[in-house]
Amino acid sequence: MRVLVTGGAGFIGRWVVHALLARKDEVVVLDDLSNGSEANLKEFRRTRTFRFVKGDVSDPGSVADAFRPGFDLCVHLAAMIEVQKSIEDPRRTFDVNTAGTANVLEECRQHDAKVIIVSTCMVYDMAGAGQGISEHHPTKPASPYAASKLAADMLALSYHHSYGLPVVIVRPFNTYGPYQKSNQEGGVVAVFLARALAGKSLPVFGEGSQTRDFLYVDDCADLVLRAAADPRAHGEIVNGGTGREITILELARLIAGPAGRIEHKPHPHPQSEIHRLRCDPSKAMALLGWKPTVTLEEGIRRTKEWMSP
Repeated sequence: MRVLVTGGAGFIGRWVVHALLARKDEVVVLDDLSNGSEANLKEFRRTRTFRFVKGDVSDPGSVADAFRPGFDLCVHLAAMIEVQKSIEDPRRTFDVNTAGTANVLEECRQHDAKVIIVSTCMVYDMAGAGQGISEHHPTKPASPYAASKLAADMLALSYHHSYGLPVVIVRPFNTYGPYQKSNQEGGVVAVFLARALAGKSLPVFGEGSQTRDFLYVDDCADLVLRAAADPRAHGEIVNGGTGREITILELARLIAGPAGRIEHKPHPHPQSEIHRLRCDPSKAMALLGWKPTVTLEEGIRRTKEWMSP
């Protein structure tokens, strides 16, 4: 297949590109490098079936130029992903996440290309006690980031219903693993590991009682490729997670170890915090035959090994 991956220089994008190239697809990455890095793609540069194009999905011309050769599939990952930045600059978040998705969808329609929209679990309301979040769970976008992603999801589904465009919405829960940023822009697992390796304290916002369902990036990429391959997923929303939740304080203790230090800090955006996130992955398992294979402990070990000097 000929595949365009928007945001392919980012963390999840890098692993999707890796999986596509491993199955001998021809891959073009479109990325403006505002969040991703060319270093993430370094190992693919000499691959004959790989090409990188610098461009911004919020610019219709850049998207049209990237699509010009024609593609069988577009995996759309390009997005402004930081909650705090979305609060500070909601217009830019909308321009990239919602208007940018509109640009991608229109090119997919014009070129008859299937599209996988990689969304986020942040669109949902929090999970109830002892419950997982299914695709029918109420949505409650608590930040401009979440709202922009939810709007993009609904727009994509409208293209499926209006034009018959093959669209799948994939909503991964908190994805982690090698190549994730370990600064303030990164995920909590990478941040905690980087600080633990440097002998620093691990910052926990509030009491740390908020829970998350952590999905290893290999399993996330596998879900994306399965969604792309199975026509039964057309027009569907599919969640990806392990079904296991852990508090952020428990995660910090797991990573810090008995000698590690944990420091409680005020939350920078408590109004946008979702207190409980736990995935119900049963639809992905039944529809796509997908199952996460990497436990949190094993995923942390692999990520730590990759980050270690």
